[in-house]
Amino acid sequence: MTPGIISVKKHKIEYKVHEYEHDDSIDSYGQEASDKLGVSAIRVFKTLVVSLDSHELIVAVVPVACMLSMKHLAKVVGAKKAVMADKALVERTTGYVLGGVSPLGQKKRLRTIVDASAQSFETIYVSAGRRGLEIELRPSDLVNITGAVYGKIGR
Repeated sequence: MTPGIISVKKHKIEYKVHEYEHDDSIDSYGQEASDKLGVSAIRVFKTLVVSLDSHELIVAVVPVACMLSMKHLAKVVGAKKAVMADKALVERTTGYVLGGVSPLGQKKRLRTIVDASAQSFETIYVSAGRRGLEIELRPSDLVNITGAVYGKIGR
């Protein structure tokens, strides 16, 4: 059981865990989840950790089908600049390995922005905290548990 699953259990929300066999030769983890679970890439969301010009780390949750717009993200959070965070720093801060970073149950709670498109779906999929493991839940529950806000951050 991952910290992400423990987190949703603790909050007593409705969720489903979906598992699939991760292929180590694939490095597009979100697309692999979409393909193997047979779920549209606009409903499977990837968790990216970004460093702001203030050196604050924040979490961006965007559909696998799009790219994170650093410009839009910076604007949403009131920063001048945003860049992908260092891999080792991401793993140390979240407690997860890349490809398995969940927005839920992170070691250190980071400010979280969920792409506004999530609101269009009854449920979305996010990493459960391990490659090959996804949690399906309501976007509003994800926002409530993580203290996130919605923003137009995908392109």
